[in-house]
Order: sequence, then C-alpha cells, then structure tokens
Amino acid sequence: MVEIIPNWHPLFVHFTVALLTISVVLFTLTKVVTNWRLEDQWLATAYWNLWIGVAISVVTVIAGFIAFNSVEHDTPSHVAMLDHRLWALLTFALFFVMAIWAVIQYRSEKPPTTLFICILLVGLFMLSSTAWRGGELVYRHGLGVMSLPDKDDHGHSVDTQAHEHGNDREQPAEEGHGEEAEKKGSHEKTPGEAPDHSH
Repeated sequence: MVEIIPNWHPLFVHFTVALLTISVVLFTLTKVVTNWRLEDQWLATAYWNLWIGVAISVVTVIAGFIAFNSVEHDTPSHVAMLDHRLWALLTFALFFVMAIWAVIQYRSEKPPTTLFICILLVGLFMLSSTAWRGGELVYRHGLGVMSLPDKDDHGHSVDTQAHEHGNDREQPAEEGHGEEAEKKGSHEKTPGEAPDHSH
C-alpha cells in the first residue's frame, strides 16, 4: 500500500465525482444551447464521461468496501460510515442504470429525453450528497487520517522578526540616546525565537 494514503478509495473517488458531474452538466447543456455544433460535441463528451465515470465507479466502490472494513473507527464514525455507504450504493446503482439507458439511447440515435436528463440531475444531487458525507468522514471524524498537525509546534517568528525590523527602520534611535536604545534592545526577542502563544 502506498505510504501517503491508508487506502485507495480517495484516489478513485475524485475521478467518479468529476466525470459524472461533467457528464450531467453537458447533457443538460444540450437541452439549453441551440448551437448544433456545440450540441454534438457536448453530447459525445457527455456520453463518454458517463460511461467512463461508471466504469471507474466500479473500482471506487470496491475500494470503498475495502476502506470500510479496514480503517480504524469508533461508534459515531461507524454510523456515519453506514450512511455514506448507503448513499454511495444507491448513487452507483442509479448511474449504472443510466449508463445502460445511455447505450440504448445512443445506439438508437435518439437525442436524450427530458426524463433522462431529469433523472441524471437527481443522480447529481445524490452524488454531491455522497461526496459531502465522505468528506465528513475524513474532516469531521478523522477516518483514514494517519497523523494530525501539532498546533503548538508552529510559530511565525520569521514574520515577527521582519515586522519588528520594519518598526525599527521607521523609528530610528535619536542621536544622544544610545543608552536608552541599548536598554530597549535588551528586552527584544532574539532572532528566531517563537512569539508568546496563549489561549
């Protein structure tokens, strides 16, 4: 398994979302735009995006099942995983049927029907909802996250130093006040020292 990711599901799911979304958008545009040249190009692209998207989704679903049975999780995240899995399977089933319908429609050389596009729009909503739930599994429940950043181990000392130097240039020490400037400098932070951080 590749070191930077715990499973392959995040790799394939982006192709599923992108290809199927583009397909639905282009199918919809063919009903809106009257330019026959653009309509033909968009229609061909929409069909191919739908078919390729569904084909990749087979791999996405398999990888999703592997992730479902392998990632560490607790009870709340398990409930969220079940919800995400249900939406994913229903969405995949709908687009799989639509891909078969698209083949029949394409072979008969008939333009996409209004019902066909309306169902695709429903599928797009389901796809978006599934993707949202998948994102929550990672960003809200932390599933599949191999490590988290240490917030206390991060500072902006370089920016602070540059800021302090800028103030020094704007307000140079006056002549005859060398001792005061020296005392003031003794209280400033040394270069590279992290600024005070409190909550």
